[in-house]
Amino acid sequence: MSNVNLAVIYYSSNGTNYQLAQWAVEGGLQAGAEVKLMKVPELAPQAVIEATPSWKNHLEETKDVPMVSLDDLEWADAIIFSMPTRFGNLPAQLKQFLDTTGGLWFQGKLANKVVSAMTSAQNPNAGQEQTILQLYTSMYHWGAIVAAPGFTDPSVFVAGGNPYGTSVTVDQDGKMKEDVRAAVEHQAKRTVTIANWVKSGLQSS
Repeated sequence: MSNVNLAVIYYSSNGTNYQLAQWAVEGGLQAGAEVKLMKVPELAPQAVIEATPSWKNHLEETKDVPMVSLDDLEWADAIIFSMPTRFGNLPAQLKQFLDTTGGLWFQGKLANKVVSAMTSAQNPNAGQEQTILQLYTSMYHWGAIVAAPGFTDPSVFVAGGNPYGTSVTVDQDGKMKEDVRAAVEHQAKRTVTIANWVKSGLQSS
């Protein structure tokens, strides 16, 4: 049985990464972790949101999902981030939250967190790999331990074969083109397993 605390943190404007995050929660629970699902705050102007029905509807549908706090990062042994790509980089909403973690970083409270990431875009060459790697760059500064899925399970190939983290292509109607659920669940289980090894090692050292 795992004794890992897993925080699943996402940003989503139309629901894709919310769905990926929900599957990650399921994988974490299957691995025996205690799991929290949280979102980062929305920064886009309300007028822009109002002009995009799918965006507005998604925010309404997820209004009860709690906002992530710095306390949640301190609580977590493992963290899975899910976010869309924005020009091959992180969405501003997630980057802004990461920029508030300096105090925890300075105190060494982010070191040895086991971290993994997922993303989505409208085509497979829209910066999916780069977005995950940009997230991992911040994690290296934390002193976190990156738990990439690699090619450790057949589900990774079915999902499109991204070794850095599950990524999915979304069509104009917001539908996922690849079957990624099993890959997300595998990635979450792998993250929890590695976090359990790390936590057990730290406790016995």
